[in-house]
Amino acid sequence: MDSPKPTIGIRGVVLLCIAVVIFSELLGLPILRRAIVPAPPPGNLVAAASAPSLVAWNEATIVLSSTGNPQRGEFISRRCESCHGVEGFSSQASTPNLAGIDAQYLWKQLQDFRTGKRKSVLMQQIAGALTSRDAADVAAYYALLPNAPDAQFNPSFPQTLHDQSAIDNAQRLLAVGDPKRGIPPCQACHGPLGYVRPAPSLASQNSDYVLRQLNDFAQGVRTNDVNLPMRTIAAELLPNERQAVAEFYGADLARFPVGYISQ
Repeated sequence: MDSPKPTIGIRGVVLLCIAVVIFSELLGLPILRRAIVPAPPPGNLVAAASAPSLVAWNEATIVLSSTGNPQRGEFISRRCESCHGVEGFSSQASTPNLAGIDAQYLWKQLQDFRTGKRKSVLMQQIAGALTSRDAADVAAYYALLPNAPDAQFNPSFPQTLHDQSAIDNAQRLLAVGDPKRGIPPCQACHGPLGYVRPAPSLASQNSDYVLRQLNDFAQGVRTNDVNLPMRTIAAELLPNERQAVAEFYGADLARFPVGYISQ
């Protein structure tokens, strides 16, 4: 007759389970704790993160951005002069000229810097120190400045046109674009003489700065253009075309009607 096999019973099973749990805790491998799964962010936060800009153009923002105090803005802008020049014309071709820039456009750019929608370590810090009212005042001041540089302040504008053959290429893109590639003319948004509200003025803008912005749009580095107009267009332009357009504006040729300039 076979002897009965030993059994651990219910009590033994319970003790064994307790021992396993204690041992797993000592090893840092808890088996009875619920995994903590982070809750998905609210839908409005997801939308904000993917939005090109957090500026919502409504009655309040339109009034705020267009009613700045230029006298107060002139005082605040003193901190901007080291880079953007005494009267809004920088001595560096890579730095944007701000003289004559539309107030609402400049206000939006400052808001985009504040919220990180436009990237620049330096400008994000500077814009972050401004209130929305400060930004409106600064924008109002620069909008009133003449868009012709004063030689006594050593402006870098206008720059020398390095490639005279770029004139034809630039004038074609400014006047008609390239319909085969779906590229509209630059004048459609920026005006026939490089200025129209509320688009950014290019009539007196530095060539190196314009070229960098076109390249950043083309590469997706700059993404604060609502509805992607500049990212779409810049990506279609060839590198030599972006160079030609930038040099054309930087050489102060936009003030002449297209077709008027001869090489």
